[in-house]
Amino acid sequence: MRVARRIEQLKPYLFVEINKKIAEKKAKGEEIVSFAIGDPDIPTPSRIVERLCQAARDPANHRYPESEGLPELHQAIAEWYKRRFNVILDPATEVLPLIGSKEGIGHIAFCFIDPGDIALVPDPAYPVYSIGTQLAGGRPYYMSLKAENGFLPNLTSVRDFILKQTRVLWLNYPNNPTGAVAELDFFNKVVEFARQNNILVCHDGPYSEVAFDGYQPVSFMQADGAREIGVEFHSLSKSYNMTGWRIGMVVGNAAAVGALRTLKSNLDSGIPQAIQYMAIEALNGPQDCVPEHNAIYQRRRDLIVEVLNRIGLEVTVPKASLYVWAKVPEGYNSVDLTTDLLEQVGVAVTPGVGYGQSGEGYVRLSLTIPDASLVKGLSRLSGWRNTRRLTLKK
Repeated sequence: MRVARRIEQLKPYLFVEINKKIAEKKAKGEEIVSFAIGDPDIPTPSRIVERLCQAARDPANHRYPESEGLPELHQAIAEWYKRRFNVILDPATEVLPLIGSKEGIGHIAFCFIDPGDIALVPDPAYPVYSIGTQLAGGRPYYMSLKAENGFLPNLTSVRDFILKQTRVLWLNYPNNPTGAVAELDFFNKVVEFARQNNILVCHDGPYSEVAFDGYQPVSFMQADGAREIGVEFHSLSKSYNMTGWRIGMVVGNAAAVGALRTLKSNLDSGIPQAIQYMAIEALNGPQDCVPEHNAIYQRRRDLIVEVLNRIGLEVTVPKASLYVWAKVPEGYNSVDLTTDLLEQVGVAVTPGVGYGQSGEGYVRLSLTIPDASLVKGLSRLSGWRNTRRLTLKK
């Protein structure tokens, strides 16, 4: 049996490797406190779960759903965008529910990337942007995100011969893994860049509702002309702690949304309808859970930042997202520090290089850790000795 080359060329998914190392430690009887994976620990609000239970008892929801989702869900998504961002969408043509946003992010490359085509991909970034491109036969062209630029890509640095082969531009703000944010003036420049170069913009915005200190992230769809040249992926996972239910959406350019709808109709049978009704309840119901959850994450953010700065990991306090992006101390690279923390104090973090070469020199810590584990993990980090720096000073 021969495995296809496209699979042979793929590296193991980042979190699979991290979980493997943690499992090995636990198998030896060691207790590991993990800040590695951004999976909300707070339960889905009870009113949303109750709507799922009600819908699950209805035999009409036991059959195959339509791949493009219930019209009521399309409407709920459009109404949420109107309330939250004052963006008006056509529910029928500019909205498409997804089996989690990752599914749509991975598949849209097959709609717009032919073999040899290029996608502009941030570095560091969520790995699926480049993986989807590669699976479709395309080539990622990496745009380095640097602290001195606020972790925004320098679009003007992309050479003309690259742009001639480029079909897609990926962006993600609030950003994973850096926690950086983008404002409308940047997104307006992106729209003009995409128009000039005939590029589809794919913006991944699942962290728009996870924000702190009164800050409110914007949507790419708010930029002038965004719907003419781009789409935005979003998810209920982070806003309503629904990662396990696998439901998200893509909105924006009708032709792009329609292309993804066509692909999905040939690949999947849609989102279980009981979960769709659950999502409608989340979007249409009271939104008080969002600020309540953010208050918890903000408190955790502040505690983590305080300890990291104290032990020599330089941190810029994030305005949004579920992550703290910390610069490693002198004498370490990101894998060295990750290994040192795991071996010395039993704390797992994510090495920045796992998100791309420009992530080297950083580690990422997630805010999605239960309070009891957070306290224990921070206590362990506080007791960590920077043995590498002590050795260098001798």
